[in-house]
Amino acid sequence: MPVAKPKKRAGIQSVEIGMRVLDTLAGLGGPRPLAAIVRGCGLSPSQTHRYLASLSEAGMVLQDQHGNYDLGPAALKLGLSALGRIDVFRIADEKLGAFCQSTGSTVLLAALGPSGPTIVRWHMGRPPIVTSLALGSVLSLVHSATGQIFLAYRPEQETEALVQEELDKTGPVTTASIEKLKAKVRSEGTAHVGGTLIPGLDAKAYPIFDLQGNAVLSATLISLSGRAEQHSSQAARKLRAVCTEISQILGAPIAAE
Repeated sequence: MPVAKPKKRAGIQSVEIGMRVLDTLAGLGGPRPLAAIVRGCGLSPSQTHRYLASLSEAGMVLQDQHGNYDLGPAALKLGLSALGRIDVFRIADEKLGAFCQSTGSTVLLAALGPSGPTIVRWHMGRPPIVTSLALGSVLSLVHSATGQIFLAYRPEQETEALVQEELDKTGPVTTASIEKLKAKVRSEGTAHVGGTLIPGLDAKAYPIFDLQGNAVLSATLISLSGRAEQHSSQAARKLRAVCTEISQILGAPIAAE
């Protein structure tokens, strides 16, 4: 006997259409004329105008002196309230945990603490990887893949003192080489260190961005040197996608690939 498909929950169509108009307006990135919103949401000009008028009455939309529309104070308040309720670590923990469960990969999650990049979560894969790293371990900002993510994607004023402190201990590195490293990470969207920091381990890190486009977290794929390259590259692609998904949940401006 065929299994009946679950019925789609009934909704209020006008609300769904209103949300489509708001979503279009948010995606346009600033004040736009009626014609641009019509093209984006796929409604007729008259229908789009009616919804904009209703949304304006509710404070969700504003119209400026030139007739352009933008998000209003009620929409901004709603967005800020939603952002304030986002638990960054919980979201990242759940998404990365599911990734590791499905791929068997090992991933560490790090935040930039007062002493440097600090491991805040550790998801062990299959087989487990034995290492001296643990929760609370502080990594190199310059020489670790995890640290290079923060070096490239955090404001310089947040990292310059940590960089200087590290270089005072490990030896001089030129400003030009630091800038070259940042540019490489930004160009590739990832940082990779192969066995230089911890012999026998490869690390490939990806940023998790916040609303302002700064790396709030770094997710690093840890693998044994010499492990099947195909598996590692597939896992790396999947981890990049997971980090992009988390960033989008956090409201980060993610450019289309």
